[in-house]
Amino acid sequence: MVHGLTPARKASVTSSAPSSNRPTASFLIGHGYDIHRLEKREEGKLVLAGVIVSDEIAPIAHSDGDVVYHALCDAMLGALGQGDIGEAFPDSDTQWKDAPSHIFVQDVFNRARRAGYRVSNVDVTLMLERPKIAPLKQQMIANVRQLLEPVAIVNLKAGTNEGCDAVGRGEAVAAHVVVLLARDA
Repeated sequence: MVHGLTPARKASVTSSAPSSNRPTASFLIGHGYDIHRLEKREEGKLVLAGVIVSDEIAPIAHSDGDVVYHALCDAMLGALGQGDIGEAFPDSDTQWKDAPSHIFVQDVFNRARRAGYRVSNVDVTLMLERPKIAPLKQQMIANVRQLLEPVAIVNLKAGTNEGCDAVGRGEAVAAHVVVLLARDA
């Protein structure tokens, strides 16, 4: 075991620059990833990109467990060199218990705006076996677009893991997000 890492917690290394050393590049790219185990739960709900996609399964999470919004936050924070969602909104802080993840996106988006950047485009890859989300994709895209106004492009793809691993067995849901931030003129 590596000192400082425990299996029960995500670990990250922060390369955050001091606030006086703000990014100056014309474009910044960030990648985010999140995964949550799923469980059957009465009165549970699975929320993806702000849309309730199931009331039969729910993520095991401190907040609402919206993997799309969590990965989106990590992508923007990564582009800005400001760590990750666990540092910004730690699960040890009770104010985030059951919190709707759109508040995390709004906070991180405001950080990008204050740094002089706008979101140029977002590319989401959502990985889950069930439920099928094709009928809900446009609402998910609209929700992301609304949070990041005036984003130029939002794309959302969904796939399965073809029966492989926890996602493929329907035991987890995951998302990858890539974000391009462009300096405001």
